[in-house]
Amino acid sequence: MTKEEIKSVIVACAEKLGHVPSHSEITREALLSRRQIRRHFGTYTRALRECDMERRGGGHRYPLGKLFQDWAMVVRTLKKVPSIAEYELVSSHTQGPLTRRFGSWLNVPQGMKEFAEKEGWADDWKDVLAIVGEANGAKDGTARSIRPAYASVMGPRAQSKGPVYGPWMGPLMRSPAMAYGPVNEAGVVYLFGTLAERLGFMMMRMQSDFPDGEAMRRIEEERWERVRIEFEYESRNFLKHMHDAHECDLIVCWRHNWPECPLEVLELRSIQQ
Repeated sequence: MTKEEIKSVIVACAEKLGHVPSHSEITREALLSRRQIRRHFGTYTRALRECDMERRGGGHRYPLGKLFQDWAMVVRTLKKVPSIAEYELVSSHTQGPLTRRFGSWLNVPQGMKEFAEKEGWADDWKDVLAIVGEANGAKDGTARSIRPAYASVMGPRAQSKGPVYGPWMGPLMRSPAMAYGPVNEAGVVYLFGTLAERLGFMMMRMQSDFPDGEAMRRIEEERWERVRIEFEYESRNFLKHMHDAHECDLIVCWRHNWPECPLEVLELRSIQQ
């Protein structure tokens, strides 16, 4: 398939879906392989740019007023501030538009409260704002100890009165370089380092600034491309850290939990299975 044919397929897929397709959507809906895209464009982000498209999360921006009403109805139905799972179970939307607006799902309740007050909707949604206020009060007024944090990860042993012997481990792996899976970003960086050559990467540099590193990736026998890499434990942390997708080409993570991610994602957990 030629470069122009691939661009035509991307445009047609966008028209079919009603928004700029994610990398996973274009491979699923249009049957374009990642290899085809890399061969002609290097990265999917560059392919979109050549099609005069820019993907930001879901590809289009919902009016905040409509998002507020939908979110507030979920709060009213559940009589509590919803978790992501609860919101997506009840709502007709995914959490993506709200998370992108406010930077993190944890910021959504306060952001929605401020929006309602600014729009003069406080009286109409008095019960919802009261629930948000109670949630904020509990969050600010109750200090979390270390023991519950360990208990949520380590189970009943951490809830006992005896000492907690940490740290906890990730899943057991069949790897000579790392016995257990990563539990943080540092573990992801190390594991990727042990796999880089096998995966066709040659690191050029690592840095403390964003993005974390640059590498050359082999896409054909005698052809390499430059790739800007950000390491995250979970791909969704890219949003939490408020990074700019235009300044990065690839997220390397242990767990990919951001379906609408506009960037290519390398999930190391899948490789180790």
